[in-house]
Amino acid sequence: MSKNDNPQAGQGRPLPKKEADLFKNVVKFYESKQYKKGLKNAETILKRFPNHGETLCMKGLIVNSLGNADKKDDDALEKRQEAIDLVKKGLMMDMRSHVCWHVYGLLYRSTRDYPEAIKAYKQALRIDPENLQILRDLSLLQIQMRDLSGYRETRLKILTFRPNSKIHWLSYALGVHVNGDAEGAIGVLDSYIGTLEEGSKEFERCFESSELALYKNQVLSEITDVDDMLVGVKKALEHLEEIKDLIVDKTGWLKAKLSYRLQLGMFDEAKETCQLLFERGCTEDHRIHGAYMCALLKCDRETCLEVQKLKGTGTLATMRPLSNDERTTLIAAYQSSDDATINNLPASFPRSAAVKRIYISLLAPSSDLFRTSIDKYCQKQLIKGVPSLGSDLSSLYLMEVENRYVLAEDPVDVKSHHVYKQLVQLVDSYINSLSSTNTFPNDDAVCAPSTLLWSWYLRAIFHSQAAEYEEGLSLINKCIDHTPTGVDFYELKAKLLEAGGDIQQAAEVVDAGRDLDHQDRYINNQATKTLLRAGREEDAKNRISLFATHEGDPEQHLYDMQCTWFELELADSCRRKGQLGRSLRKYMRVIKHYEDYHEDQFDFHAYCIRKVTLRAYCDMLKFEDEIWGLPFYGHAAEEVIKIYLQIMGKPTSTEEEEPDYSKMTPAERKKAKNIARKKKKALEKSESNGTSEKESGSNGADNGSKKTSKNHPVNQDPNGAELLALDPAEEAKKYAAILVRHAPKKISSWVLQYDVSVRRGKMLMALQALCKIRSIEANSHELFTRIIDLSQRLQSATTKGHSASEKVIATEFPKLMNNQSLSDFIESNLDRVKSDPLSSFPLRTAVAKAMISAQVGSKKDAISLILDSKLAGRGVTIDSCRKALQFVESVDATSKEQLAMLVATKFPFIKDL
Repeated sequence: MSKNDNPQAGQGRPLPKKEADLFKNVVKFYESKQYKKGLKNAETILKRFPNHGETLCMKGLIVNSLGNADKKDDDALEKRQEAIDLVKKGLMMDMRSHVCWHVYGLLYRSTRDYPEAIKAYKQALRIDPENLQILRDLSLLQIQMRDLSGYRETRLKILTFRPNSKIHWLSYALGVHVNGDAEGAIGVLDSYIGTLEEGSKEFERCFESSELALYKNQVLSEITDVDDMLVGVKKALEHLEEIKDLIVDKTGWLKAKLSYRLQLGMFDEAKETCQLLFERGCTEDHRIHGAYMCALLKCDRETCLEVQKLKGTGTLATMRPLSNDERTTLIAAYQSSDDATINNLPASFPRSAAVKRIYISLLAPSSDLFRTSIDKYCQKQLIKGVPSLGSDLSSLYLMEVENRYVLAEDPVDVKSHHVYKQLVQLVDSYINSLSSTNTFPNDDAVCAPSTLLWSWYLRAIFHSQAAEYEEGLSLINKCIDHTPTGVDFYELKAKLLEAGGDIQQAAEVVDAGRDLDHQDRYINNQATKTLLRAGREEDAKNRISLFATHEGDPEQHLYDMQCTWFELELADSCRRKGQLGRSLRKYMRVIKHYEDYHEDQFDFHAYCIRKVTLRAYCDMLKFEDEIWGLPFYGHAAEEVIKIYLQIMGKPTSTEEEEPDYSKMTPAERKKAKNIARKKKKALEKSESNGTSEKESGSNGADNGSKKTSKNHPVNQDPNGAELLALDPAEEAKKYAAILVRHAPKKISSWVLQYDVSVRRGKMLMALQALCKIRSIEANSHELFTRIIDLSQRLQSATTKGHSASEKVIATEFPKLMNNQSLSDFIESNLDRVKSDPLSSFPLRTAVAKAMISAQVGSKKDAISLILDSKLAGRGVTIDSCRKALQFVESVDATSKEQLAMLVATKFPFIKDL
């Protein structure tokens, strides 16, 4: 057979019928995931036509899928590389085949390289612009990458080619909607409904028609106009009545109606809607209660929308202060009464816990009615023995800040709070009365002995909230002596010990509590967490393995289960031990989980439209856009940045420090490198032997059973050497950019952005970070420290930056220092800190450090600023005390003992200062 007889798709010479049928089978087997059969058919074609581009590409795609299914890392990498080579070879053999370009895009998609996959798809569409499968795959990647305009255009092309498909109409409507054109989306949906015949499923009452109608209603509510911002809300409210008979989700329909009525000021109608929702079982939904309060008080639209966004048990009463008239109106709606003629919420829903609890939050803390109500509430919960009563009552510690309520968390604020003082008085009276007469004060009913026990427990919680660790420990020991089998008592004792400074003893106590109930997953997790904080990694793994599968390494099982809290605690433990590489590897595992969460949305782009769950799909898109701002991801990313900053400051701070080759002769350098290479090989060999012995041991234990252990990928870099070898400046920059974009309201995001920027010499970005910190919290010690740092850096700078940047810095930076000189700025903050005995302890330490570095005042003045506080201010933690001790020791070692005594008094169980 001559060379010209070898057919090449795209060159006008198709495969013979036999091979063409085999190629169709290859595609069919790939789509049905019968990879081995597909591979066999592809090889049959290639035996006769070894240069057939499309077959080579399909073979590469199948090999790649086999590699993804393989659990062994080495084999998977080999197959992936083989797949890449096959696809590239096939593409070179037939550059004009849309199949080859499509497969090339699929290969990139499998490795999550979406930009390159999109390029390949677009190239395939230049060859075959009407290929629906390629257009569909392209649209999925565009919505995944949030190329919203591209997604709309692609879905329009698909709709143009296939206008008789419901999915294509809905996808295009969604594409128009996510681009911000609500009216256009409504037009598309109306056009689709206009194509339907009478008697179609969409006109009947079923789940899909209900969801489509509610989605259209949601889009209608987003329409705005320059003259009337609520024009869309009005249309949506009218539309709700039109679709009433189609709706299956009546609760969702009522919630939408409630929201629209509140925004339009239809408060009487909104109250009726709330009543209907309560009757449908929403009495424990605090958002509905918040909306009900807005309707009663006839709040403005902005307040109503803000209340509807509250989470948990938040309501209007916990969001902002209430006037006396507002409080009276709400109390009338939530106050229970013996009068049968009064028809309010307690009368209609007497068993609702939320109604009873919200009533307490409405009362003025200084009123007698509040004391009577909280007294009754606490007695009932103590008789029942509710362990969560302490955390429940702590939500009443509300402080007013800029016409908004914030929760008091610092012990200084808690102890001075009026509600806390009343609760302490109440519980103390309970303990005195129950100890002597076994009854509550002013009550003749005899209580069970457990009532006194739970009163002790509640009082111990109050001691913990006020940082009174010795008193709390004394009470919780009485609880344990009374009932040694109470797991909750051991948990609280461990928390008191940990907060008081003795983490090792806390680990022992919580582990003893865990030993009382081996079936309690929660206490087992708490024991694991505390053991990790105590540095007992092996013990922690043994505890967590009790609830992990026994097939291999429990740590690997927890990674597979994406148990983020465990991995963060383990990473923190490694970091405290100085194992930067290992901790970096653990933090990156957590980041990998969030990347997987983001990747997991890919499967829902087509599924949600097919199932017409469009409202939930829109919520998912919003959630995925905000996923990088979630707390666990933020924790991991912040620690990664700190580790890379530490490496930037000290490049040799790795587990195995390399010698300085620059100071050696060529012969010495060669010898040192050979020794280092041998050490590395020996370490790798010992690690691989340990892994193989562990695997053989686990396999040997399962020889008697039919169930085989699950193969897990081997961690090729357990100590994080590869991560430590990366460019620390680039890695820190990457994660800092993510945090400031997705968590811009957190001070820590901008603090790290500043730290990264100054290390990179980007002073303008550092200035921007300081301005952002000031807008969030102007009195932050982090802000003060970095203003001093930037001022000193600018004064000592030897090289000038860009003229425009220098001009902006010269104009804006003095504003951060209140247009004062460095010494005046420090002195003004010194006076402010001295005038407030409860000022932040970290801020006092920061001002003292600034006094020394800028030579403002004497060393004695700086030390006295810290010692004179007597640790009575806010922000006193073990970490802040350790930093203060280090600073005091560096300035005046004789003063360290005085501060250490204060710390030992504040944290009575602390061992190592």
